[in-house]
Amino acid sequence: MHVVFFSDQHLESFGGAQVSMRLQKRYLERAGHTVTVVAPAMHGPRARTAGRDPGYVDLPSIPITWDREYSFTWPGRRTDAWLDRRMAALPPVDLVHVQADFWGGFIGHRFARRHGLPVVHTMHNRVSVGIHAVSPFPRTTLRLLDGWQRRVLGTPAMTPDGWSYLRGLAAGAAAVTAPSSHFARRLEQHRVFPQVDVVWNGIDDDVLDELLPEVGRPRRPGRPRFIWLGRMSPEKRLLPFLEAVADSAVDAEVHVLGGGGQLRAAQRIVRRRRPQASIVFGGRMPYTDVLRLIADADALVQTSIGFETQGMTPFEAASLGTPTVMSDPDIAAELGSGWWQVPDASVAALAQTLRQAAADIEAGTPPAVDPEVRELFRQSSRTAAMLEIYERVAGRG
Repeated sequence: MHVVFFSDQHLESFGGAQVSMRLQKRYLERAGHTVTVVAPAMHGPRARTAGRDPGYVDLPSIPITWDREYSFTWPGRRTDAWLDRRMAALPPVDLVHVQADFWGGFIGHRFARRHGLPVVHTMHNRVSVGIHAVSPFPRTTLRLLDGWQRRVLGTPAMTPDGWSYLRGLAAGAAAVTAPSSHFARRLEQHRVFPQVDVVWNGIDDDVLDELLPEVGRPRRPGRPRFIWLGRMSPEKRLLPFLEAVADSAVDAEVHVLGGGGQLRAAQRIVRRRRPQASIVFGGRMPYTDVLRLIADADALVQTSIGFETQGMTPFEAASLGTPTVMSDPDIAAELGSGWWQVPDASVAALAQTLRQAAADIEAGTPPAVDPEVRELFRQSSRTAAMLEIYERVAGRG
């Protein structure tokens, strides 16, 4: 089977969806399938290495962030014609898998429509929550998105909100998948798609097996070790976390990994508050190194609320035997066990939960993670689940 992925961003750029799609591609290819990824070309210093995979079709693009990490391709006839010329040199396509919510989604659905191909659409983004978190004028942004979608895809006019926008994307799909049960149910409740298949994003089997011997070792002595990782933007709530660390007065080691626009603000909080805990900003790291730090930590800290469609890091932590200080109750319910629940969105509640977690870690009584998560979260099992959907949709197509 030849499957074509469509993404808003190049798979070699930073981001949880990109990590997931790289794994999906690798494991589908291991299973004997061909995967082509269509996404905007990267710019900047890493662009030279990003295009080496022959399975990448890099669309003409322009950079849209100051670090040139992320790019944009305008969906329209010129892009359609360019893409069709490139795809004509490749084997016939059996199925389109759109894993994009904006321009990549538009380009993918237009391609499938032109060539009469069935579409599986994976919803990675709770659009309304994300836009309200990052846009100063969210209603205006949603109206513009709705108008853009109607122009590019020909969808009917709707009351512009995040759910109607996702409904317009799903209109061209034979199947819609979501990376968690809670997001799938919300999509169904808001009539985005009648029945949404749940397929978790997974963890690389090879890396997991490499790290498992370290997981079984006794805890390394020392102060409680917490780790926070992700994009440093408002919806991820890094700044409230750092305030909570200072308020909690826990004597702990705190590793903060990732990058983004709030890095300097985060560093200023640490300088101003001078917390009892030592806080180290580790920047961006290779995937395996990040997982190794998660395995070595006593607890992961998850701070976003209502934004994540899955929340990869608590699943990665659970796979490695590490419990989570959990702010989002939906993610907690998905995991089942192995977490300290933060009772509300306040800094005070997070500080109190950090104190409780530190005390439990020092007493040797942290909550145990569900051992089944490790096997259910392996990418090989996630690929097998997705292939069942592909076969169902391709047969229908």
